[in-house]
Parts: sequence; structure tokens; C-alpha cells
Amino acid sequence: MADEATGSDRLNPQQRAAAIDALRATTADDPLDLLVIGGGVVGAGSAMDAAARGLRVGLVEQRDLASGTSSRSSRLAHGGLRYLENREFALVHEALTERGLLLDRIAPHLVRPLPFLLPLAGRAWEKPYVGAGVTLYDLLSRVGAYGGQLPRPRTLSRAAVLGVAPSLSRSAVKGGVRFHDAQIDDARHTLATARTAVGLGAAVVTRCEALSLLTTPGEPVRTTGARVRVGLDAGGREAGEEFDVHARCVLSATGVWTDEFQSRAGLGEPSARVRQSKGVHLIVPRDRIRSTTAVIARTAASVLFLLPWEDKWLVGTTDTDYVGDLADPRASDDDIDYLLEQANRWLDPPLTRSDVVGVYCGLRPLVAADLDDDSATAQLSREHVILRPIPGCVMIAGGKYTTYRVMARDAVDAVVAERSAFVAGDPQPCRTHEIPVAGAEGYGDLWQARGRLAREWGLSEDTVVHLLRRHGDRAGRVAELVAADPDLGRRLHPDAPYLRAEIVVAVRDEGALTVEDVLVRRTRVALETADVGRAAMQPAVSLMAAHLGWDSAHTRQQAERFDTDWPSTWEPGTTLAGAQ
Repeated sequence: MADEATGSDRLNPQQRAAAIDALRATTADDPLDLLVIGGGVVGAGSAMDAAARGLRVGLVEQRDLASGTSSRSSRLAHGGLRYLENREFALVHEALTERGLLLDRIAPHLVRPLPFLLPLAGRAWEKPYVGAGVTLYDLLSRVGAYGGQLPRPRTLSRAAVLGVAPSLSRSAVKGGVRFHDAQIDDARHTLATARTAVGLGAAVVTRCEALSLLTTPGEPVRTTGARVRVGLDAGGREAGEEFDVHARCVLSATGVWTDEFQSRAGLGEPSARVRQSKGVHLIVPRDRIRSTTAVIARTAASVLFLLPWEDKWLVGTTDTDYVGDLADPRASDDDIDYLLEQANRWLDPPLTRSDVVGVYCGLRPLVAADLDDDSATAQLSREHVILRPIPGCVMIAGGKYTTYRVMARDAVDAVVAERSAFVAGDPQPCRTHEIPVAGAEGYGDLWQARGRLAREWGLSEDTVVHLLRRHGDRAGRVAELVAADPDLGRRLHPDAPYLRAEIVVAVRDEGALTVEDVLVRRTRVALETADVGRAAMQPAVSLMAAHLGWDSAHTRQQAERFDTDWPSTWEPGTTLAGAQ
């Protein structure tokens, strides 16, 4: 194990050991102000918000940061153009305001403008209807919102549409509307948010399961913390230690596990039901779709996205009810066929199954306020709700990725109200709208100097752009490793842009404990390569072993587990999201 000091916001073995000690040391007389359960973007955002207000905060996540919904989205920071049809103007305006904050202040290295084309098929009503909707969408992003102002929308002729997107079918397209939204690296943004929470003093521990809630005897029952089990030690080896974490308030930010959490915790029947909506995305090579812009189109059930991502395209998404293993959602043959069919309504030449190099599947936690509501998931609101099943316990459910910060603010406001029963005086108000996440603060200056950095670091400008967009002002950490050991400057996989040095950073700074952590979330090698990351596995395992102090048996075990959980070729119903 590397012997290095713990950085202020670095997730490394030293930070992990200290965080476990801090949680273990809590008592009924000396509790945390808040224990967050769930390490997705809302949980990480809540921990960051609470710590920024001066509260004493812990966070436990049973798997890895962003291991569920928060790493399996369409990777968009957007207002939700289609929600305007349901007259959800307040939700769209709120999301567009958050988009502006992300672009301009909170995470400019991980969020960037993305041009979109909405093709028109030539129906008489279509052009004025779509044009008015996109104009309203743009207006909502400018009136009373914060920053992030993007180019105004434009109506395009068929010739102009085919000029920017030659892969669209001449017979299907009669014109189009061009507008802008934003793209986000969801997994890395969640990671950066968690790191920022750590820098503000939060004790964050992954691979730590909340087994049950601690409660007071008698009436009224009150939550006083949780019993937890640490699955892995600071070096990523099996642990299994159980202990109580005492807290004045517990916040469940468990997403699609919300109903399960409420049942396991013995909190009675839910007042609202969380419905799981399955979203499937295909990954195809960049050369299979010729376009300088993303494409969005209506479908009978939802919307179709064709989204550029690194040297690939994402084709999504579905929006259907899901019943099954919440930790391991799988795409079906019907899902694959549906997405190819919808994409091929607009593409020429069409996509085939042989073009697909990967598939991932995520679940959206949507709230049905009526327990008997059987509406299609595409019709359910993306609003979030705050639940207070018993004193000392707050639950947040629903919402959408882009509005995570608002969700966290509302959840922590509810926590503060619970805390006031014990502690006099109010903490600071929410200020996450003004705090850049880890990697954001110095990004702008480095981006302007990327050509000079390429010369100084001895890397190609493309590589520097790749590092800046993933690590922001922490990109120099990767460059330092490459300068000390040029072998770390080699690609981790021949068909993906990630460097071997990024695996070292994943362990030293980003809390990676397993091979899946680095190949699925710190990088996306397993999702973006036809061999599901097999060419990257051996160098990744070797680097992790060297920096986490693994012996040969544990190193072999890690490789074997990845082989089992992530078969070497994707097949509908067998690989896709991977076992957790």
C-alpha cells in the first residue's frame, strides 16, 4: 500500500480508514448530525450540502459511488424538452437553471454544451408546434435562470439538416430545428461531488451497507442512527465488521431501493410508491453515424437520443416498467430491437446488431403519489418528494439527475428541521449553488492553456483535452505520474482513450477498491469496448494490486470476479449492466 498523506478531498485508503474510525467512534452522546444512506448523486450532493452548512456528516454506500442510476443515465444535463408537453414549466425552468449552474460554476469540466438536431418529417403542424416548444424551452433557460446561456435555436431546411447530419435519411427528413442542451459525465460528476463533501469534512465510506435503523424504545419511536457492515477494508479486501453509527438524523437517498429500504427498516407502508423505469442505451462506433450534432426525436412511447460520447455514439433510451433485481437490471432482445428500430426510422444506412459494441441499462426512480397509479412510466412526473416516515428519518425519492442539487437542498432543509429538536441555533443556509466541485475551480485557466500544457507535459493535445474534461484542475496529477513513469502514459485499452495513469489516480484519489470500480465507473472501458474491457483488465489489476497492497490470491480473485460478473461479450439478458 502506498504510504502517502491523505489529501483534503482525496478518496484513498488513508481517508477510508479515517472515515470508518469516525463512524465507529460515534456514540449516543456524541452523534453525527446526519448519516446519509446512498452514494448516488443525491446522496453525495446531500452530504456535500450538509457539510457545507457546518453539520457533522457521514455517508455510507453499500456498493460504489454512482454504482446505480447515477452512472447509467443518458449523460445529459437538461431541462427535459418533452416535459413541456405535460405543462411542467416549473420543473423545466428549475432544471434549466441547474444546467446553467453546472455549466458555468459547479462542474464546467464535466458538463459542456451540446448541439441538438430535432428532425422534422414534414407534417403540416409539426414545424410550428416543435418550433414553438423549442423557443419556449430556450426562453425558460434565460428568464430568471442562472447563466449557462447557449446559442438560440434555429429552424433548418432539409439541405441544412443533411449538411450537419449526413447520416439522416433524405426520405425521412424534411427539415429540422437546431438547439443546444448540455452533456454531463454522470459517474465522474457524482465522484467529484462526493470528493467535495469529503473536503468539507464528511466521512464517506463505500462498500458499507446499512443493515437496520437504530431507534429509541417506547413512543414516539425516533431514529437515532443505523447499524452498518463494512464489506471491504481500506485496501479493498474482505472485512465484514459491524457497528452502530449514531446520528441525530438519517437521510435515505437510496433511489430505486427506497421502497425496499422503508420495508427493511420497518417504517411501515409507504405513502408514495417508487416505480422503476428501465432506460437502455446502446453504444456504437463513432463512424457509424455521421453527424456534427446530437439528434433527438419523438417516439410513440418516449424520445430517441443519438448522442456523441468520446469516440462512440449512445443510442437511447427506453422508458418502461421494470420488475427484477434492482442491483443488476438487464436489457432484453426487445429493448435492443426497439432502439435499433427507432434509430433506423431516421438513419441511412441503418444500424444493425453487429454495430453495437456495448449496452448499459439503468433504472429511474419515479414517484407515483397514488399507490394504485398504473400509468406508463413515461407519463410519471420527474418531480421529487420528501418523506418523513418517523422522527429522525428523512427520505427523498424521485427527481432527475440534473436537479440533484435542488433535491439535496430540500432533503437537508428537512434534516435541519429534524435536528432543531436537539440542537439550538440554525446551521448556515444552503450554499452549494456557489461551490465548485473537485476539479472545477481552476479548470477554465487550464483549458485556455491546453496547447501549452501539451508541450509541458509531453502529451498530445487530444490527450490533454481528454484529461481536462475528466479530471479538471486535477489533470496535473495524471501528468505527474506519466512524467515519473512513461509506461503509465500508455493507453489502458487499444480501443479507448484512458491512460494507465488514470488507474493509479482512481486508487490514490478516487476511492476505487475493485476492478469493476475502475473499468466501469472511473473509466468506461467495460462499457465502450467490444471485448468488455478484457484487454484492459490485466494492466488495471496489476496497477491496483501495487497501490492497494494486494497479495497474489486477492489479485487473482479480483480478476476472476470481474470475469464472472462481466462476460467477455455482451449478449441481451446476460451482461449489459453487469452484476454488482
